[in-house]
Amino acid sequence: MTLAVPSPAPLAALIADLGDIPVITEEKVVRKRSRDFFWYSPILNEELAKKSADIIALPRNEADVIAIASACAKHRIPLTPRGGATGNYGQAVPIHGGVLLDMNALDTLEWVRPGACRVGAGANMGKLDTELRAQGWELRMHPSTKRTATIGGFVAGGSGGVGSVMYGGLREPGNILAARVITVEETPVVIELRGDAAQKVNRAYGTTGIITALEMPLAPAYPWLDVIVAFDDFKTCLEAGRDVARADGVIKKLLTPIASPLPEYFGQLRQFCPDGKAILAAMVSEASFETFADLVAGRGIITLKTPTREEAGAVPLYEYAWNHTTLQMLKVDRSVTYLQCLYPFDRLIESILETAALFPDELIPHCEFIRFGGNVTCSALPVIRYTTKERLYEIIDAHEARGVFIANPHVITLEEGSRHKRADADQIGFKAIVDPHGLLNPGKMRTYVPVTP
Repeated sequence: MTLAVPSPAPLAALIADLGDIPVITEEKVVRKRSRDFFWYSPILNEELAKKSADIIALPRNEADVIAIASACAKHRIPLTPRGGATGNYGQAVPIHGGVLLDMNALDTLEWVRPGACRVGAGANMGKLDTELRAQGWELRMHPSTKRTATIGGFVAGGSGGVGSVMYGGLREPGNILAARVITVEETPVVIELRGDAAQKVNRAYGTTGIITALEMPLAPAYPWLDVIVAFDDFKTCLEAGRDVARADGVIKKLLTPIASPLPEYFGQLRQFCPDGKAILAAMVSEASFETFADLVAGRGIITLKTPTREEAGAVPLYEYAWNHTTLQMLKVDRSVTYLQCLYPFDRLIESILETAALFPDELIPHCEFIRFGGNVTCSALPVIRYTTKERLYEIIDAHEARGVFIANPHVITLEEGSRHKRADADQIGFKAIVDPHGLLNPGKMRTYVPVTP
């Protein structure tokens, strides 16, 4: 689908239709807020660096969202929802200009019940968790960018994270309870998606409707410990992590095996990461620590054990895991990039070591233990020493030839970025209902054909 870049006349007419809804038109501000962390990828950095919205709209409530959606449909102007813009694949970068819809003001915690909450899509996940913990609950999972990410952005652009070692990813049944969605039509419709239907907006980059509220499951709020265990070799580190991941009685939130020399880039944690050692970065409940220590005993040395701290000025351990692991090295060496892998659970350790051995000078292993379809396995974000696009795709092909699924973080479309290499059929069908003109984040779902011109 090809969209014309919005001209000044329709944009001016749209702004007039918005009335007192706040908008930002200053070019420097609009360009800055049209970015996310796509620069992790040298390929996307070249492709997206000059992309920007034309204006930013700042809805104060759902009524404002409906008015903006209506105006965009009327004038056929692209609309890209934005949360905290902490994604890595250009999810929130407008490819065809238009309106950037800043959802951060829709942040009300509507209610909390035992095991569940309902919250505005713009709620900051760090602040939300603080509110929930005051009532004895916490989110089941969150990205490593929790302190800046929004809950709507996480659902629309993410797949799992800290907590997935216990609960799996967002795609697992029960990890999204409901989503409230606005259509982009001249007369927008409010749709409530419940249960499995809510997956229509999961990791769709905002292409399948504007999320205004979510119902999410909660977990009991435990006192967490940040723990680092140092190992002489990465294989032993993996095996110890797997044993803890399989121990269902151990309450944990993070199990991250990281090979040397990555831990040597770990800033404030550097003193707990001995030279040449692999580390297991873990979050375990205080009550489970003794069992955790027993499971790793004789194989590694615990170098850090401290309560998880998330207040201003503190750096929680999870900000050295998931996509933040790559970031730690990027702070020093901008020539590296990363991949996103899912290893087969039935030959997990062998598969990780086999693929790492293929590229000893180019790939530094970094894994995240998760549950996937009821099995313990690893997602992984290995750091890659980047040379050329062609070489990067040779590395991807070698992984896939050995049964390792790759969710390519160097592309902007749902199809190429999915381990299935296609957009979900339900999502394509639902997009035809909620976005008949193809205005929502166009360019991110290449297989969609607009219903109306």
